[in-house]
Amino acid sequence: MSTIFSLFMVLIIIACVLLIIIVMAQNPKGGGLSGTFGGSSSASFGVQRTNEFMDKATWSLGTFIVVLIMLSVILTGKPSSSLTPSSSGSQKELPKNSQAPVQKPETQTQQPSAK
Repeated sequence: MSTIFSLFMVLIIIACVLLIIIVMAQNPKGGGLSGTFGGSSSASFGVQRTNEFMDKATWSLGTFIVVLIMLSVILTGKPSSSLTPSSSGSQKELPKNSQAPVQKPETQTQQPSAK
C-alpha cells in the first residue's frame, strides 16, 4: 500500500470513530427505536432538542468522511486497462510499418488483327 492511501485510511477511521461517539452522545429526539427499548419516558416531558454543536459536528464529520473517501479514490485509484482499445483482445493491431499493397498496373496486350 502506498503512504497516501494509508494516511487516508487512518484519517477515515479516526473520523468514523469520532462520528460514532458524537452520534451516541446525542439525546434522542423521540420515537424510533428509543421508545421501543424504554426511552419513551423522555417523550412525556417534551421533545429534547439536540445541541446545535452536536448537530453541526455530525454533519461536518459525515461530509468530511465522504470527501476523504472521494479523494482517496481519485488520488490512489489506478486507471482501468479495459478502457484502452490496445489491450482489447478482440481487436487486431496493424504492424507499425505496414504499407498498403502496391498494385501493378495492368498491361494491355494487343491482339493480332485478323486480316
